[in-house]
Amino acid sequence: MADSKVAHTPNAQSGSVTYADAGVSIDRGNRTKQRIKYLAHKTFTKGVLSEIGGFGGLFSVDKKYLDPVLVSSVDGVGTKLKVAFEMNVHHTIGADLVNHCVNDIAVQGAAPLFFMDYLATGALDPEVAEKIVGGIAEACKHNGCALIGGETAEMPGFYPEGEYDLAGFIVGVVERERIISGKEVQVGDCVLGLPSNGLHTNGYSLARKLLFEIAGYSPETFVSEIKNKVGNELMRSHRSYWSIIRKMIAGECVAALAHITGGGITENLPRVLPKGTSAVIELGTWPVLPIFEHLQKLGNVSEEEMLRTFNMGLGMLIVVPAKKFKKAQTLLERAGEKFYSVGRIVKGDRKVIFS
Repeated sequence: MADSKVAHTPNAQSGSVTYADAGVSIDRGNRTKQRIKYLAHKTFTKGVLSEIGGFGGLFSVDKKYLDPVLVSSVDGVGTKLKVAFEMNVHHTIGADLVNHCVNDIAVQGAAPLFFMDYLATGALDPEVAEKIVGGIAEACKHNGCALIGGETAEMPGFYPEGEYDLAGFIVGVVERERIISGKEVQVGDCVLGLPSNGLHTNGYSLARKLLFEIAGYSPETFVSEIKNKVGNELMRSHRSYWSIIRKMIAGECVAALAHITGGGITENLPRVLPKGTSAVIELGTWPVLPIFEHLQKLGNVSEEEMLRTFNMGLGMLIVVPAKKFKKAQTLLERAGEKFYSVGRIVKGDRKVIFS
């Protein structure tokens, strides 16, 4: 007769194992929610129908819209987060996220309605979470949209200590007949550029390689060519262009809009050009920011690579109907907004031609 075998659990504990033993603290999560709940409430608009903490956020679209179309977008901050971790600066990251998403829907003419965020980390730090959400809430308030919810995920062993990932989801609204699709762009239209204030949230993998690996800088290194410390320069907040875009739309001065994000001018402007058209962009018609000139010098980066990676000093391009150019110019000047006439629309196959 074979010997009987008794199954057993190795290293069995006599006490009960809890979720906290696995690295997830429900109590810490609840404390974090309470710390950030009031921040979200400050952004609430009359369309918000739910409270923070529910299974889903509820929002009612204003009845002033006759034929409303919802426009949505989702994005992250990318490896700019690596700079934030090293500098222990987390407040501006939240604003970066919101402003990037706002710009993405603004190019279709949509007014932002509400925003939701996703924050994931290995071990939740309530103070850091509050700083991040504080930045999100401030940017939401500035852009007129409500922060109606989000997800804070604690995932032990998934992220290195002190690091996290951040993403956001936005919903806006536009009247169907006022959607900006680019289909009205015509040969002869003008291209205006609105200035960026730095890298915004794109190209950080290349920028970090050039600055920290090749040049050997630290975030605290002061670089005379950019007249700033490296870390401070990289942490400049992504601009929101919604306040000026809505004025341009109201003035009927917009045929198309292109948010210059990943892919630079090279990849983003063609996204809004109709078939049979291209854009000629004249280099030298706007000031390239010193940070881009320095990055190019550090890595001997080709001009082509720079233009398809970074915004190069232009965060938003506006295609203006030729007959509306003077009106657009006056509107921008009255709003105190800097702008540059950087190109024109020509016949072509939806490409950017740099001259």
